[in-house]
Amino acid sequence: MTQGMIHSVESCGTVDGPGIRFIVFTQGCPLRCQYCHNVDTWEFGCGRRVSADEVIKEAISYRSFFEATGGGITFSGGEPLAQPEFLEAALTEAKRNGLHTVIDTAGSVIPKNIDAILDATDLVLLDIKHIDDAACRVLTGRSNANTLAFAKRLAERNIPVWIRHVLVPGITMSERFLRQTGEFIRTLGNVERVEVLPYHQLGVYKWENLGLAYPLTDVLPPSPEDADAAQTLLESYLC
Repeated sequence: MTQGMIHSVESCGTVDGPGIRFIVFTQGCPLRCQYCHNVDTWEFGCGRRVSADEVIKEAISYRSFFEATGGGITFSGGEPLAQPEFLEAALTEAKRNGLHTVIDTAGSVIPKNIDAILDATDLVLLDIKHIDDAACRVLTGRSNANTLAFAKRLAERNIPVWIRHVLVPGITMSERFLRQTGEFIRTLGNVERVEVLPYHQLGVYKWENLGLAYPLTDVLPPSPEDADAAQTLLESYLC
C-alpha cells in the first residue's frame, strides 16, 4: 500500500481547478519562494502519513459535489511531484473511481515515473515562478529549467494546462518579463487558460510562527489595474 506525507486537505476548494474540488496539500517542497503563503508545507518528513487508497476514499465521499459542478480531486502542496510514487498511486486510484484529476505544481521536480503520473492526470496547473532563470534562482532558490522543460513535455503529450503566474511588483511585474512569459506560452499550444495571481502578504503570519524572516516585507500588492493589465497581456498570447 503506497503511502505519502500530506499537510492537510480541503474538502470543497473552488480555486484549484474546475468545479468544487477535494484538495490534497502534500508535505515537502524543494523551492523556497520568497512570497510563499504555504511555508508550513516546505519541510519533508513531517505532516500526516496516509495511503493513496485512504485519500481517494475520503475524496469519493464528496462525489455528488464533483458531479454537480464538474469538479474532482487536486493534488497541490508543497510540491506533489516530490512524492512521485504516492502521487501516481493516488491519481491512478482516482481515475479508477471516475474522478477528474488535477496536479497543481511548479514542475521543479520531474520524477522517473512522470509519464505514468501524467497518464492519470486530466489537467495540470503549472506555476511559472519567473521566466528569467537568474531572477528565478533569486526568487525561489532554484533554476526555472525543470519548469520550462516540464511545460514542453506537457505540450508534447497534449495535456491541458492552466498557467499560473504570481504578479510581484519589482520582481515579476514588468512588461519585459510578462511578454517573455507570454512568448513562451505561445510556443506550447496546449494552454487553455492563464491565471495571474496578484501577490499578497496573507501568509506572513506563518513565517512569523515558524521563526522565519519574511523577505518581501516592503513589497506591496499590485493594484487591481496592474493585475488586470497583466492578465490581459498574457491572455493575448494564448493560441
